[in-house]
Amino acid sequence: MKKIQLLPAKCAVDLGDGSERGEYVNQSYILNVLGRPHRAINLMYCYYPLDEGWPGRASIVHAHDNVGFAWDYPYDDYFPYGGGILGNTEGEPFTYMREIRRYGQDIVLTLTIDPNVDDEHLIKIATELSTYGRLMLRINHEATGNWFAFNKRCTYQEVADFFVRFHHIIKKHAPHIKTILCIDGVEKPGATEIEKEKEFAEAVRVADVWSVDKYLALHWAWPYGIAEPGGTSQKRSLNADIFDLTKRSFERFREINGGVGKPMLMSEFNADGDVTGAYEQAQMVKEYFEMIKNEPATWFSGLTFYQFRDRGRLGLEIEDPSNADVGIAQPVLETYKELIFDEYFYPGIEIKEEVNLPIKLRWGGSEDAEGLALSLTFEKDPVFCEVTFEEDLNLILEINGRWFYKAPHAKTIDLMPAFYNNRLQGKTDLTLKIFAPPASGENSPTDGDDWFINSYTTITKEPKMRIRYEPAIR
Repeated sequence: MKKIQLLPAKCAVDLGDGSERGEYVNQSYILNVLGRPHRAINLMYCYYPLDEGWPGRASIVHAHDNVGFAWDYPYDDYFPYGGGILGNTEGEPFTYMREIRRYGQDIVLTLTIDPNVDDEHLIKIATELSTYGRLMLRINHEATGNWFAFNKRCTYQEVADFFVRFHHIIKKHAPHIKTILCIDGVEKPGATEIEKEKEFAEAVRVADVWSVDKYLALHWAWPYGIAEPGGTSQKRSLNADIFDLTKRSFERFREINGGVGKPMLMSEFNADGDVTGAYEQAQMVKEYFEMIKNEPATWFSGLTFYQFRDRGRLGLEIEDPSNADVGIAQPVLETYKELIFDEYFYPGIEIKEEVNLPIKLRWGGSEDAEGLALSLTFEKDPVFCEVTFEEDLNLILEINGRWFYKAPHAKTIDLMPAFYNNRLQGKTDLTLKIFAPPASGENSPTDGDDWFINSYTTITKEPKMRIRYEPAIR
């Protein structure tokens, strides 16, 4: 047995799970479809507690016959954030946040907020998010647009000032949380400034992370229109143009920040199958990933695929219109699976010194965790391979390139799916890698002075392997 260290990928991949266009899909299903956890899962919520109808979802409590646009409601039609002054942490998004972290992933919480709420609301939000480790908070994204309610209620300067105000509250009450500023960067080939640069310059300087949302193709009238040739509610761009504008946006952000760079993300990324069709969607996504890798774009920290399951054509799966619990895989899903296992987009794992049990494992997050590796020698391709744990541990496991989840109540995990599409050719040495995210999904003060960013799990008993190379009866 050896200690191992989980490290960041050269370029992180995150995944959107649920929005105004689709429901949340549980992490067990996503992990088993894609075969590996993501750096982070992006959830999209809104907080308009001063509005009539709150905390109901806007499209339900404000439904009317004249809706012609996804944002044609008094406030944004995301899932309502259930916390805050009058809420609690028993429902959404907290149940999903806890699940995401149990599966070894960090959280990106996209939250659109009424800028007119006072500091008491923001302090409450900062406090109730503080137990979720290295969470990233994307505040009032696409803030230089004109479709969200916060932009309709406030000037761009007021929206920018609100970001700065909320950022400082976060840093006072939950300093380990990172804020993401998502605005339009350099949008035109000849432009030398970002959009609304005068208003958002201070927000650029204070934010922990910079971000732009870029779709290689998009039909923004969905679901109230159809993308047809000659339509005016759709756009398709050249991959090279999107890449160039994203890079120039980062360079301009850095100039505004006195020449000092910060992590740069693309917080929403895809090519809309409504515009491109399913096959070209997959091809465009693949080419963009390859552009990042081939440069290599060391200035670019990560991108978030929008999204896992969509009611339109912006998902790895399309929601079955006859059964919302069922997803229909699109060609881009298999393409995406190949891309996220590429070494450039895959987390690093460093093997360190030999250790003995008991061992205390530290979970800092999906880019910083200490785990345990068991060296195994396979005589040939197995017929049975499973691992049994005597202790009630919350674990994520990796073997032969495939990741698994073990809930505390689960005892035996069947590891054979790691071999179905990656069969061994003769005698092979492999390692079973074990990491221990927090079982509750939250960090606890009982873990010590660094509990805000780290949780700890002790393993005292060696897991038992069952490896067989022949059927029980032949």
